[in-house]
Amino acid sequence: MVNRLVWERHGNAHYLNSTPNRLPTVTGVSFQKSNGLSRMDVLAVPQKREEGWYLYLMAPNTKGPNFAWLDPSRLYCNSQALLDCVKDLLKPFQNETIDLVAGIDAMGFILGSAVAITLGKGFLAIRKAGHLCVQTRTQDYSDYSGREKLMEVRVDVLKPGLRVLIVDQWIETGGTMRAAIKLVENQGATVVGIAAVAIENSEGGKWLKENYKYSHCIPNEMQSQIDSQYLESFKNFSG
Repeated sequence: MVNRLVWERHGNAHYLNSTPNRLPTVTGVSFQKSNGLSRMDVLAVPQKREEGWYLYLMAPNTKGPNFAWLDPSRLYCNSQALLDCVKDLLKPFQNETIDLVAGIDAMGFILGSAVAITLGKGFLAIRKAGHLCVQTRTQDYSDYSGREKLMEVRVDVLKPGLRVLIVDQWIETGGTMRAAIKLVENQGATVVGIAAVAIENSEGGKWLKENYKYSHCIPNEMQSQIDSQYLESFKNFSG
């Protein structure tokens, strides 16, 4: 029996709900073995695309603790997966006025640009400090690894009344997103909401959910896997 996912709303939250407790069933796709790993063909599209099917494409970390625990960007290689991911992220904001999309350096640039193009809006890059050759405003933050960093944004775009959707690939500790919000709000613009493939239920992630409208692509029953930083679908990558 094929698992069906539906959108539910809880407070500011918009999420996919599914039963039973597993990722959506993927039918009509092949699994290949490459370099000792068994994985879903990254370019395959299932015959029946259920919401969230593309989450199967995310790959586990194979390089150790100096890297993030998974690689969501693998799903961007599949054009249909990227389209469906963006569509799901934008559902909660269908009735919102969005003037500009901001994406966070670096992986938020990919997803944020796709969101901006879909909306027919401009894209603002929130960069790691030291890369823009124009006047900027900076904000310090701690990233998911606990390292202290600076981010920057140009000062000639944001202004009072501008409504901005901030996009990043993944929210783990929430420090990076919170710094991006400060950069936008400190120039008088309004943060309409935040969007990411997933928001972990860390202290910072919970704070963001409580204080801003948000969107992610994770089924409610899968959230525990996200928080434990291990997906059942990773078993498809084992030798």
